[in-house]
Amino acid sequence: MAADDLLKHFFGGFVRVHILHHAVEAPIFGVEMIEELGRHGYKLSPGTLYPILHGMEKAGYLTRTDEVVEGKRRRNYRATKKGEKVLQEARIKLKELFGEVVRETDRKSTS
Repeated sequence: MAADDLLKHFFGGFVRVHILHHAVEAPIFGVEMIEELGRHGYKLSPGTLYPILHGMEKAGYLTRTDEVVEGKRRRNYRATKKGEKVLQEARIKLKELFGEVVRETDRKSTS
């Protein structure tokens, strides 16, 4: 796997964790998530984000409700219990990884 492909793979996971984080806090919708992820440096198009949301819904991590807003249908997503559990597990793994990676970086910069 090329370095660019590996980064895309990592970032795909980060995006999914980010989506779950927000979907646990409150219902989310596509355009809102594109903007939120953009604030964190991710540049996703609707053609990239919506398949991720649909896949997470199909896998049981998100549930969807539809509403009409200003005459347009909006799909709102919320984390399921399964999604909440996965997010809790991801947080544990992320804290562990972050601690190792940051400590390693700190050790190298002070050596």
